[in-house]
Amino acid sequence: MSEAQDMSTTRRSGEMQAAGEMQAAGEPLRVFVVDDHALVRTGIKTQLAADSGFTVVGEAASVDEAIAKIPAAESDVVLLDVHLPGGDGGGGAEVARKVLAAGTRTRFLALSVSDAADDVVSVIRAGARGYVTKAVSADELAEAIRRVASGDAAFSPRLAGFVLDAFGTGHTDVAEHDEELDRLSAREQEVMRLIARGYTYRETASELFISIKTVETHVSAVLRKLQLSNRHELSRWAAARGL
Repeated sequence: MSEAQDMSTTRRSGEMQAAGEMQAAGEPLRVFVVDDHALVRTGIKTQLAADSGFTVVGEAASVDEAIAKIPAAESDVVLLDVHLPGGDGGGGAEVARKVLAAGTRTRFLALSVSDAADDVVSVIRAGARGYVTKAVSADELAEAIRRVASGDAAFSPRLAGFVLDAFGTGHTDVAEHDEELDRLSAREQEVMRLIARGYTYRETASELFISIKTVETHVSAVLRKLQLSNRHELSRWAAARGL
């Protein structure tokens, strides 16, 4: 083992021990919430407030705001949405990568509506220690936060398989670069994935906390950018890419 690897292992062991001591002492875990929807942030904070084991120490709605606020908050775990406005367009992965590169000692748990393999892999590559979808229950979310705070990993069912494929076997179905997909904004990609999976416009609007009119606008933009005629062609396009 190299000196750098030895130092990294020692540091991780020390952080895990510190997290364990903190929980043993009864101190609540400090959680920072990053999501571009105020309603979602409010819901998460309300859920965590009902558990004495957590205290929310900050929140942010964009990449730039998150990068600016997280270091000063000294949180144990950052709940991180994957698709966020601002920054260089890298969303949650950009937040995790830049915050960790600056030496901030916090752990990231991705919390997203997306269960797409490329989203999971990109944010884990950036340094997140887990990924759960917004379909999880309050108890499941609490357990995932505790696991990540202790140094363990936490994933919603089947999502861990994406990570094993990408990091364990060296093979993955996730395209490293897709020029067509890159044409879409983060929000358009969210809408595209839900519509491609059979969600109605109303269901998509409810899932993403936006209006039906906004969904229609995004779908029109997606079809135009991808040069597709209808949602059936969109579903085939997405299926061919494992989205």
